[in-house]
Amino acid sequence: MITLYGFGPGCGLPDLSPFVTKAETLLRMANLTYRVRRADVRKAPKGKLPYIEDDGLLVADTSYIRAHIEQKYAVDFDAGYTPQERAIGLAFQRVLEDHAYWAFVHARWMIDRNFEAGPKQYFAKLPALVRPVVTRLVRRNVARTLDAQGFGRHSRGEIEQLAIADIDAIAVTLADRPFLLGARASGIDASLFAFVLGGLCPAFETPLRTALEGHTNLVAYRDRMMQVYFPNGFSAPA
Repeated sequence: MITLYGFGPGCGLPDLSPFVTKAETLLRMANLTYRVRRADVRKAPKGKLPYIEDDGLLVADTSYIRAHIEQKYAVDFDAGYTPQERAIGLAFQRVLEDHAYWAFVHARWMIDRNFEAGPKQYFAKLPALVRPVVTRLVRRNVARTLDAQGFGRHSRGEIEQLAIADIDAIAVTLADRPFLLGARASGIDASLFAFVLGGLCPAFETPLRTALEGHTNLVAYRDRMMQVYFPNGFSAPA
């Protein structure tokens, strides 16, 4: 059985990381049996979550998790779509995971009320004496990462403006289709669903959530993905 390792649920989400949700969605789309386990990111391959274990093989990063599923289990997540449509899906994956993602990181980690509601939960199990110190250090490292990536050098308003443009572009592309590329879900839908689900989380107050809520097709898309792939909810981690 495949084991999916993630951070664990929080704020009503199956996992605070959209990438863990993406990986679980890929497993559901491939109709594979799996279980979910909490993991220590410091001990994870490549120092990041999620990763999967499949017959003793550890696979980290959702792009490689997807490739592993496709190769081992003969799954084509983009079946029925043309090379041009597949390229569009890949382009939007990059928009979400390499651009918009950083705006959501900023919203959750750098805005105090959102940090208190969400990421602070990561540190709840630390001993009380060291918890404040570790929390400050990690939050400072996130700020440095944002600065190195480039988003952290913008004002909050500028960051939100960039991300809202991404959200608007996705909503326009989705239009009235059931899934981003058409009538059938494809690989990009695992990414899009994870980000829309997390972005609409009511625990986080941000213009990004307001922008998502303003696109009724994206709200309906989240609900549709839930109905198709998670009719009984998400798997509870051990």
